[in-house]
Amino acid sequence: MTHKWNYLPISPHLVETSQQLAKDLGMSPILGRLLVERGITTAAEAKKFFRPQLSELLDPFLMKDMDLAVERLNLAMGRKERILVYGDYDVDGTTAVALVYKFIQQFYSNIDYYIPDRYEEGYGVSFQGVDYAEETGVKLVIVLDCGIKAVKEIAYAKEKGIDFIICDHHVPDDELPPAAAILNAKRKDNTYPYEHLSGCGVGFKFMQAFALNNGIDFHNLVPLLDLCAVSIASDIVPIMGENRILAYHGLKQLNSNPSVGLKAIIDVCGLNDRELTMSDIVFKIGPRINASGRIQNGKEAVDLLTEKDFSTAVEKANTINQYNETRKDLDKAMTEEANKIVAEHSALNDKHSIVLYNPEWHRGVIGIVASRLTEVFYKPSVVLTYTGGLATGSARSVTGFDVYKAVESCRDLLENFGGHTYAAGLSMKAENVPIFRERFEAFVAEHITSEQMLPVIDINAEIDFKDISNKFYADLKKFNPFGPNNEKPVFCTHNVYDYGTSKVVGRGQEHIKLELVDNKSNKVMNGIAFGQSSHVRFIKTKRSFDIVYTIEENTHKKGEVQLQIEDIKPNEV
Repeated sequence: MTHKWNYLPISPHLVETSQQLAKDLGMSPILGRLLVERGITTAAEAKKFFRPQLSELLDPFLMKDMDLAVERLNLAMGRKERILVYGDYDVDGTTAVALVYKFIQQFYSNIDYYIPDRYEEGYGVSFQGVDYAEETGVKLVIVLDCGIKAVKEIAYAKEKGIDFIICDHHVPDDELPPAAAILNAKRKDNTYPYEHLSGCGVGFKFMQAFALNNGIDFHNLVPLLDLCAVSIASDIVPIMGENRILAYHGLKQLNSNPSVGLKAIIDVCGLNDRELTMSDIVFKIGPRINASGRIQNGKEAVDLLTEKDFSTAVEKANTINQYNETRKDLDKAMTEEANKIVAEHSALNDKHSIVLYNPEWHRGVIGIVASRLTEVFYKPSVVLTYTGGLATGSARSVTGFDVYKAVESCRDLLENFGGHTYAAGLSMKAENVPIFRERFEAFVAEHITSEQMLPVIDINAEIDFKDISNKFYADLKKFNPFGPNNEKPVFCTHNVYDYGTSKVVGRGQEHIKLELVDNKSNKVMNGIAFGQSSHVRFIKTKRSFDIVYTIEENTHKKGEVQLQIEDIKPNEV
């Protein structure tokens, strides 16, 4: 697929600001520009950005209902009530449950956790889960990463004398559940200055408030920050503001002293003896935690994340790793099938969206397949299967388009739905699928722009190879951790040539390992271009071409950098 290269503009007065900022910091002007693009214009702001401090975390009691939540938790512990920590089966939900359970368990033993079964109960708070709470004598449920729409289920629990504290970050409906406290910065009556926390982040703020109220030193919370980092990376929330502080210190914890369960996953992933990044979480750690809920039951992920014995944790991590292998096989087969359906139905080419329904598809991987369709065809995509008597599925979006609003526009056809701008879950009666497909397409067609349906690579700066010094890379690393709102900087270099040693690599000969020179220096740069072997014939002609890339550390040669090439444009003339 051809990408549009979008050179991010910078206004003339900010050019001057960026140059002065770079001078004050002793950095390359290129990096000064990157700071200004992030809204950072002074040396003091830059230092705060590069070295986020835990002392800068917001007061958790600024969040609406936080006082009520802490009061109800204190009451439960004072009365020796049984407490149940309940969460979604994905990475954000399971890390949130592990974090809250591990922290409270240090001070209180009458506590358990519960993860709903994806296939028997579906997403969120279930009536079955409430019945389990009643059967086991639970009086307080702390629900994480879901619950904001569980009006009927929480009313049902209230009738049974069970209170709920909701810790969620999904968009609420107009009617809120009858809970003892609702911690969600996306409430219409929100009082919290930062609304982009992950579900695990909301759980962390609750525990921070509980610790403050009970005179527990903040130092006791620090070991749990590795779970925050895993949730922030996996749930694709913005990595600026409070999330940046949590992710920065969570990564430090993950690298220096991870919890037993996460250490076991790191071992299984083969990530020992290297500095872990947010990318390692997104592509290695997160998918394995997720695989538990996709293939078996998310409770196994929490069992691992709360495990204290390392040898037991390694056994559990190996089991989850096997689930991930199964998940990859299912994902590959279903993605190939879905791509084939789209390719063979020429009528879909004229549509602005993709909605596919196959009752036989495995529910655990439909979200991944929806993501793959969006990546390949660059259209908002919904993938549905049949489970629990309903057509149930996931929606994924392209950059800049709010798929949650598109799903919400069809709410009269749905039994349940929820989510974010770029991802949503939904369920409906199977007979509603055809009309949903029409209505969803009509909404997308009306609201999406032609630019949003083109894959775009945003380029932060045009540079030459001579700009990429050891100091430049060391300073660039200070921008970590990368993620939404603080994307990894993308650079462009024009008129580069093969040094003579570039070659096709990979099991299927699909990648190119490159050695390049540009026309302004004699510096040779190593690079890797994944999935771009179609360009190799042109590259070997010794004609010049332009590249867009990020700068990475070479994991095979410590201390060396390499270019991860995102796109190649041959210069035909």
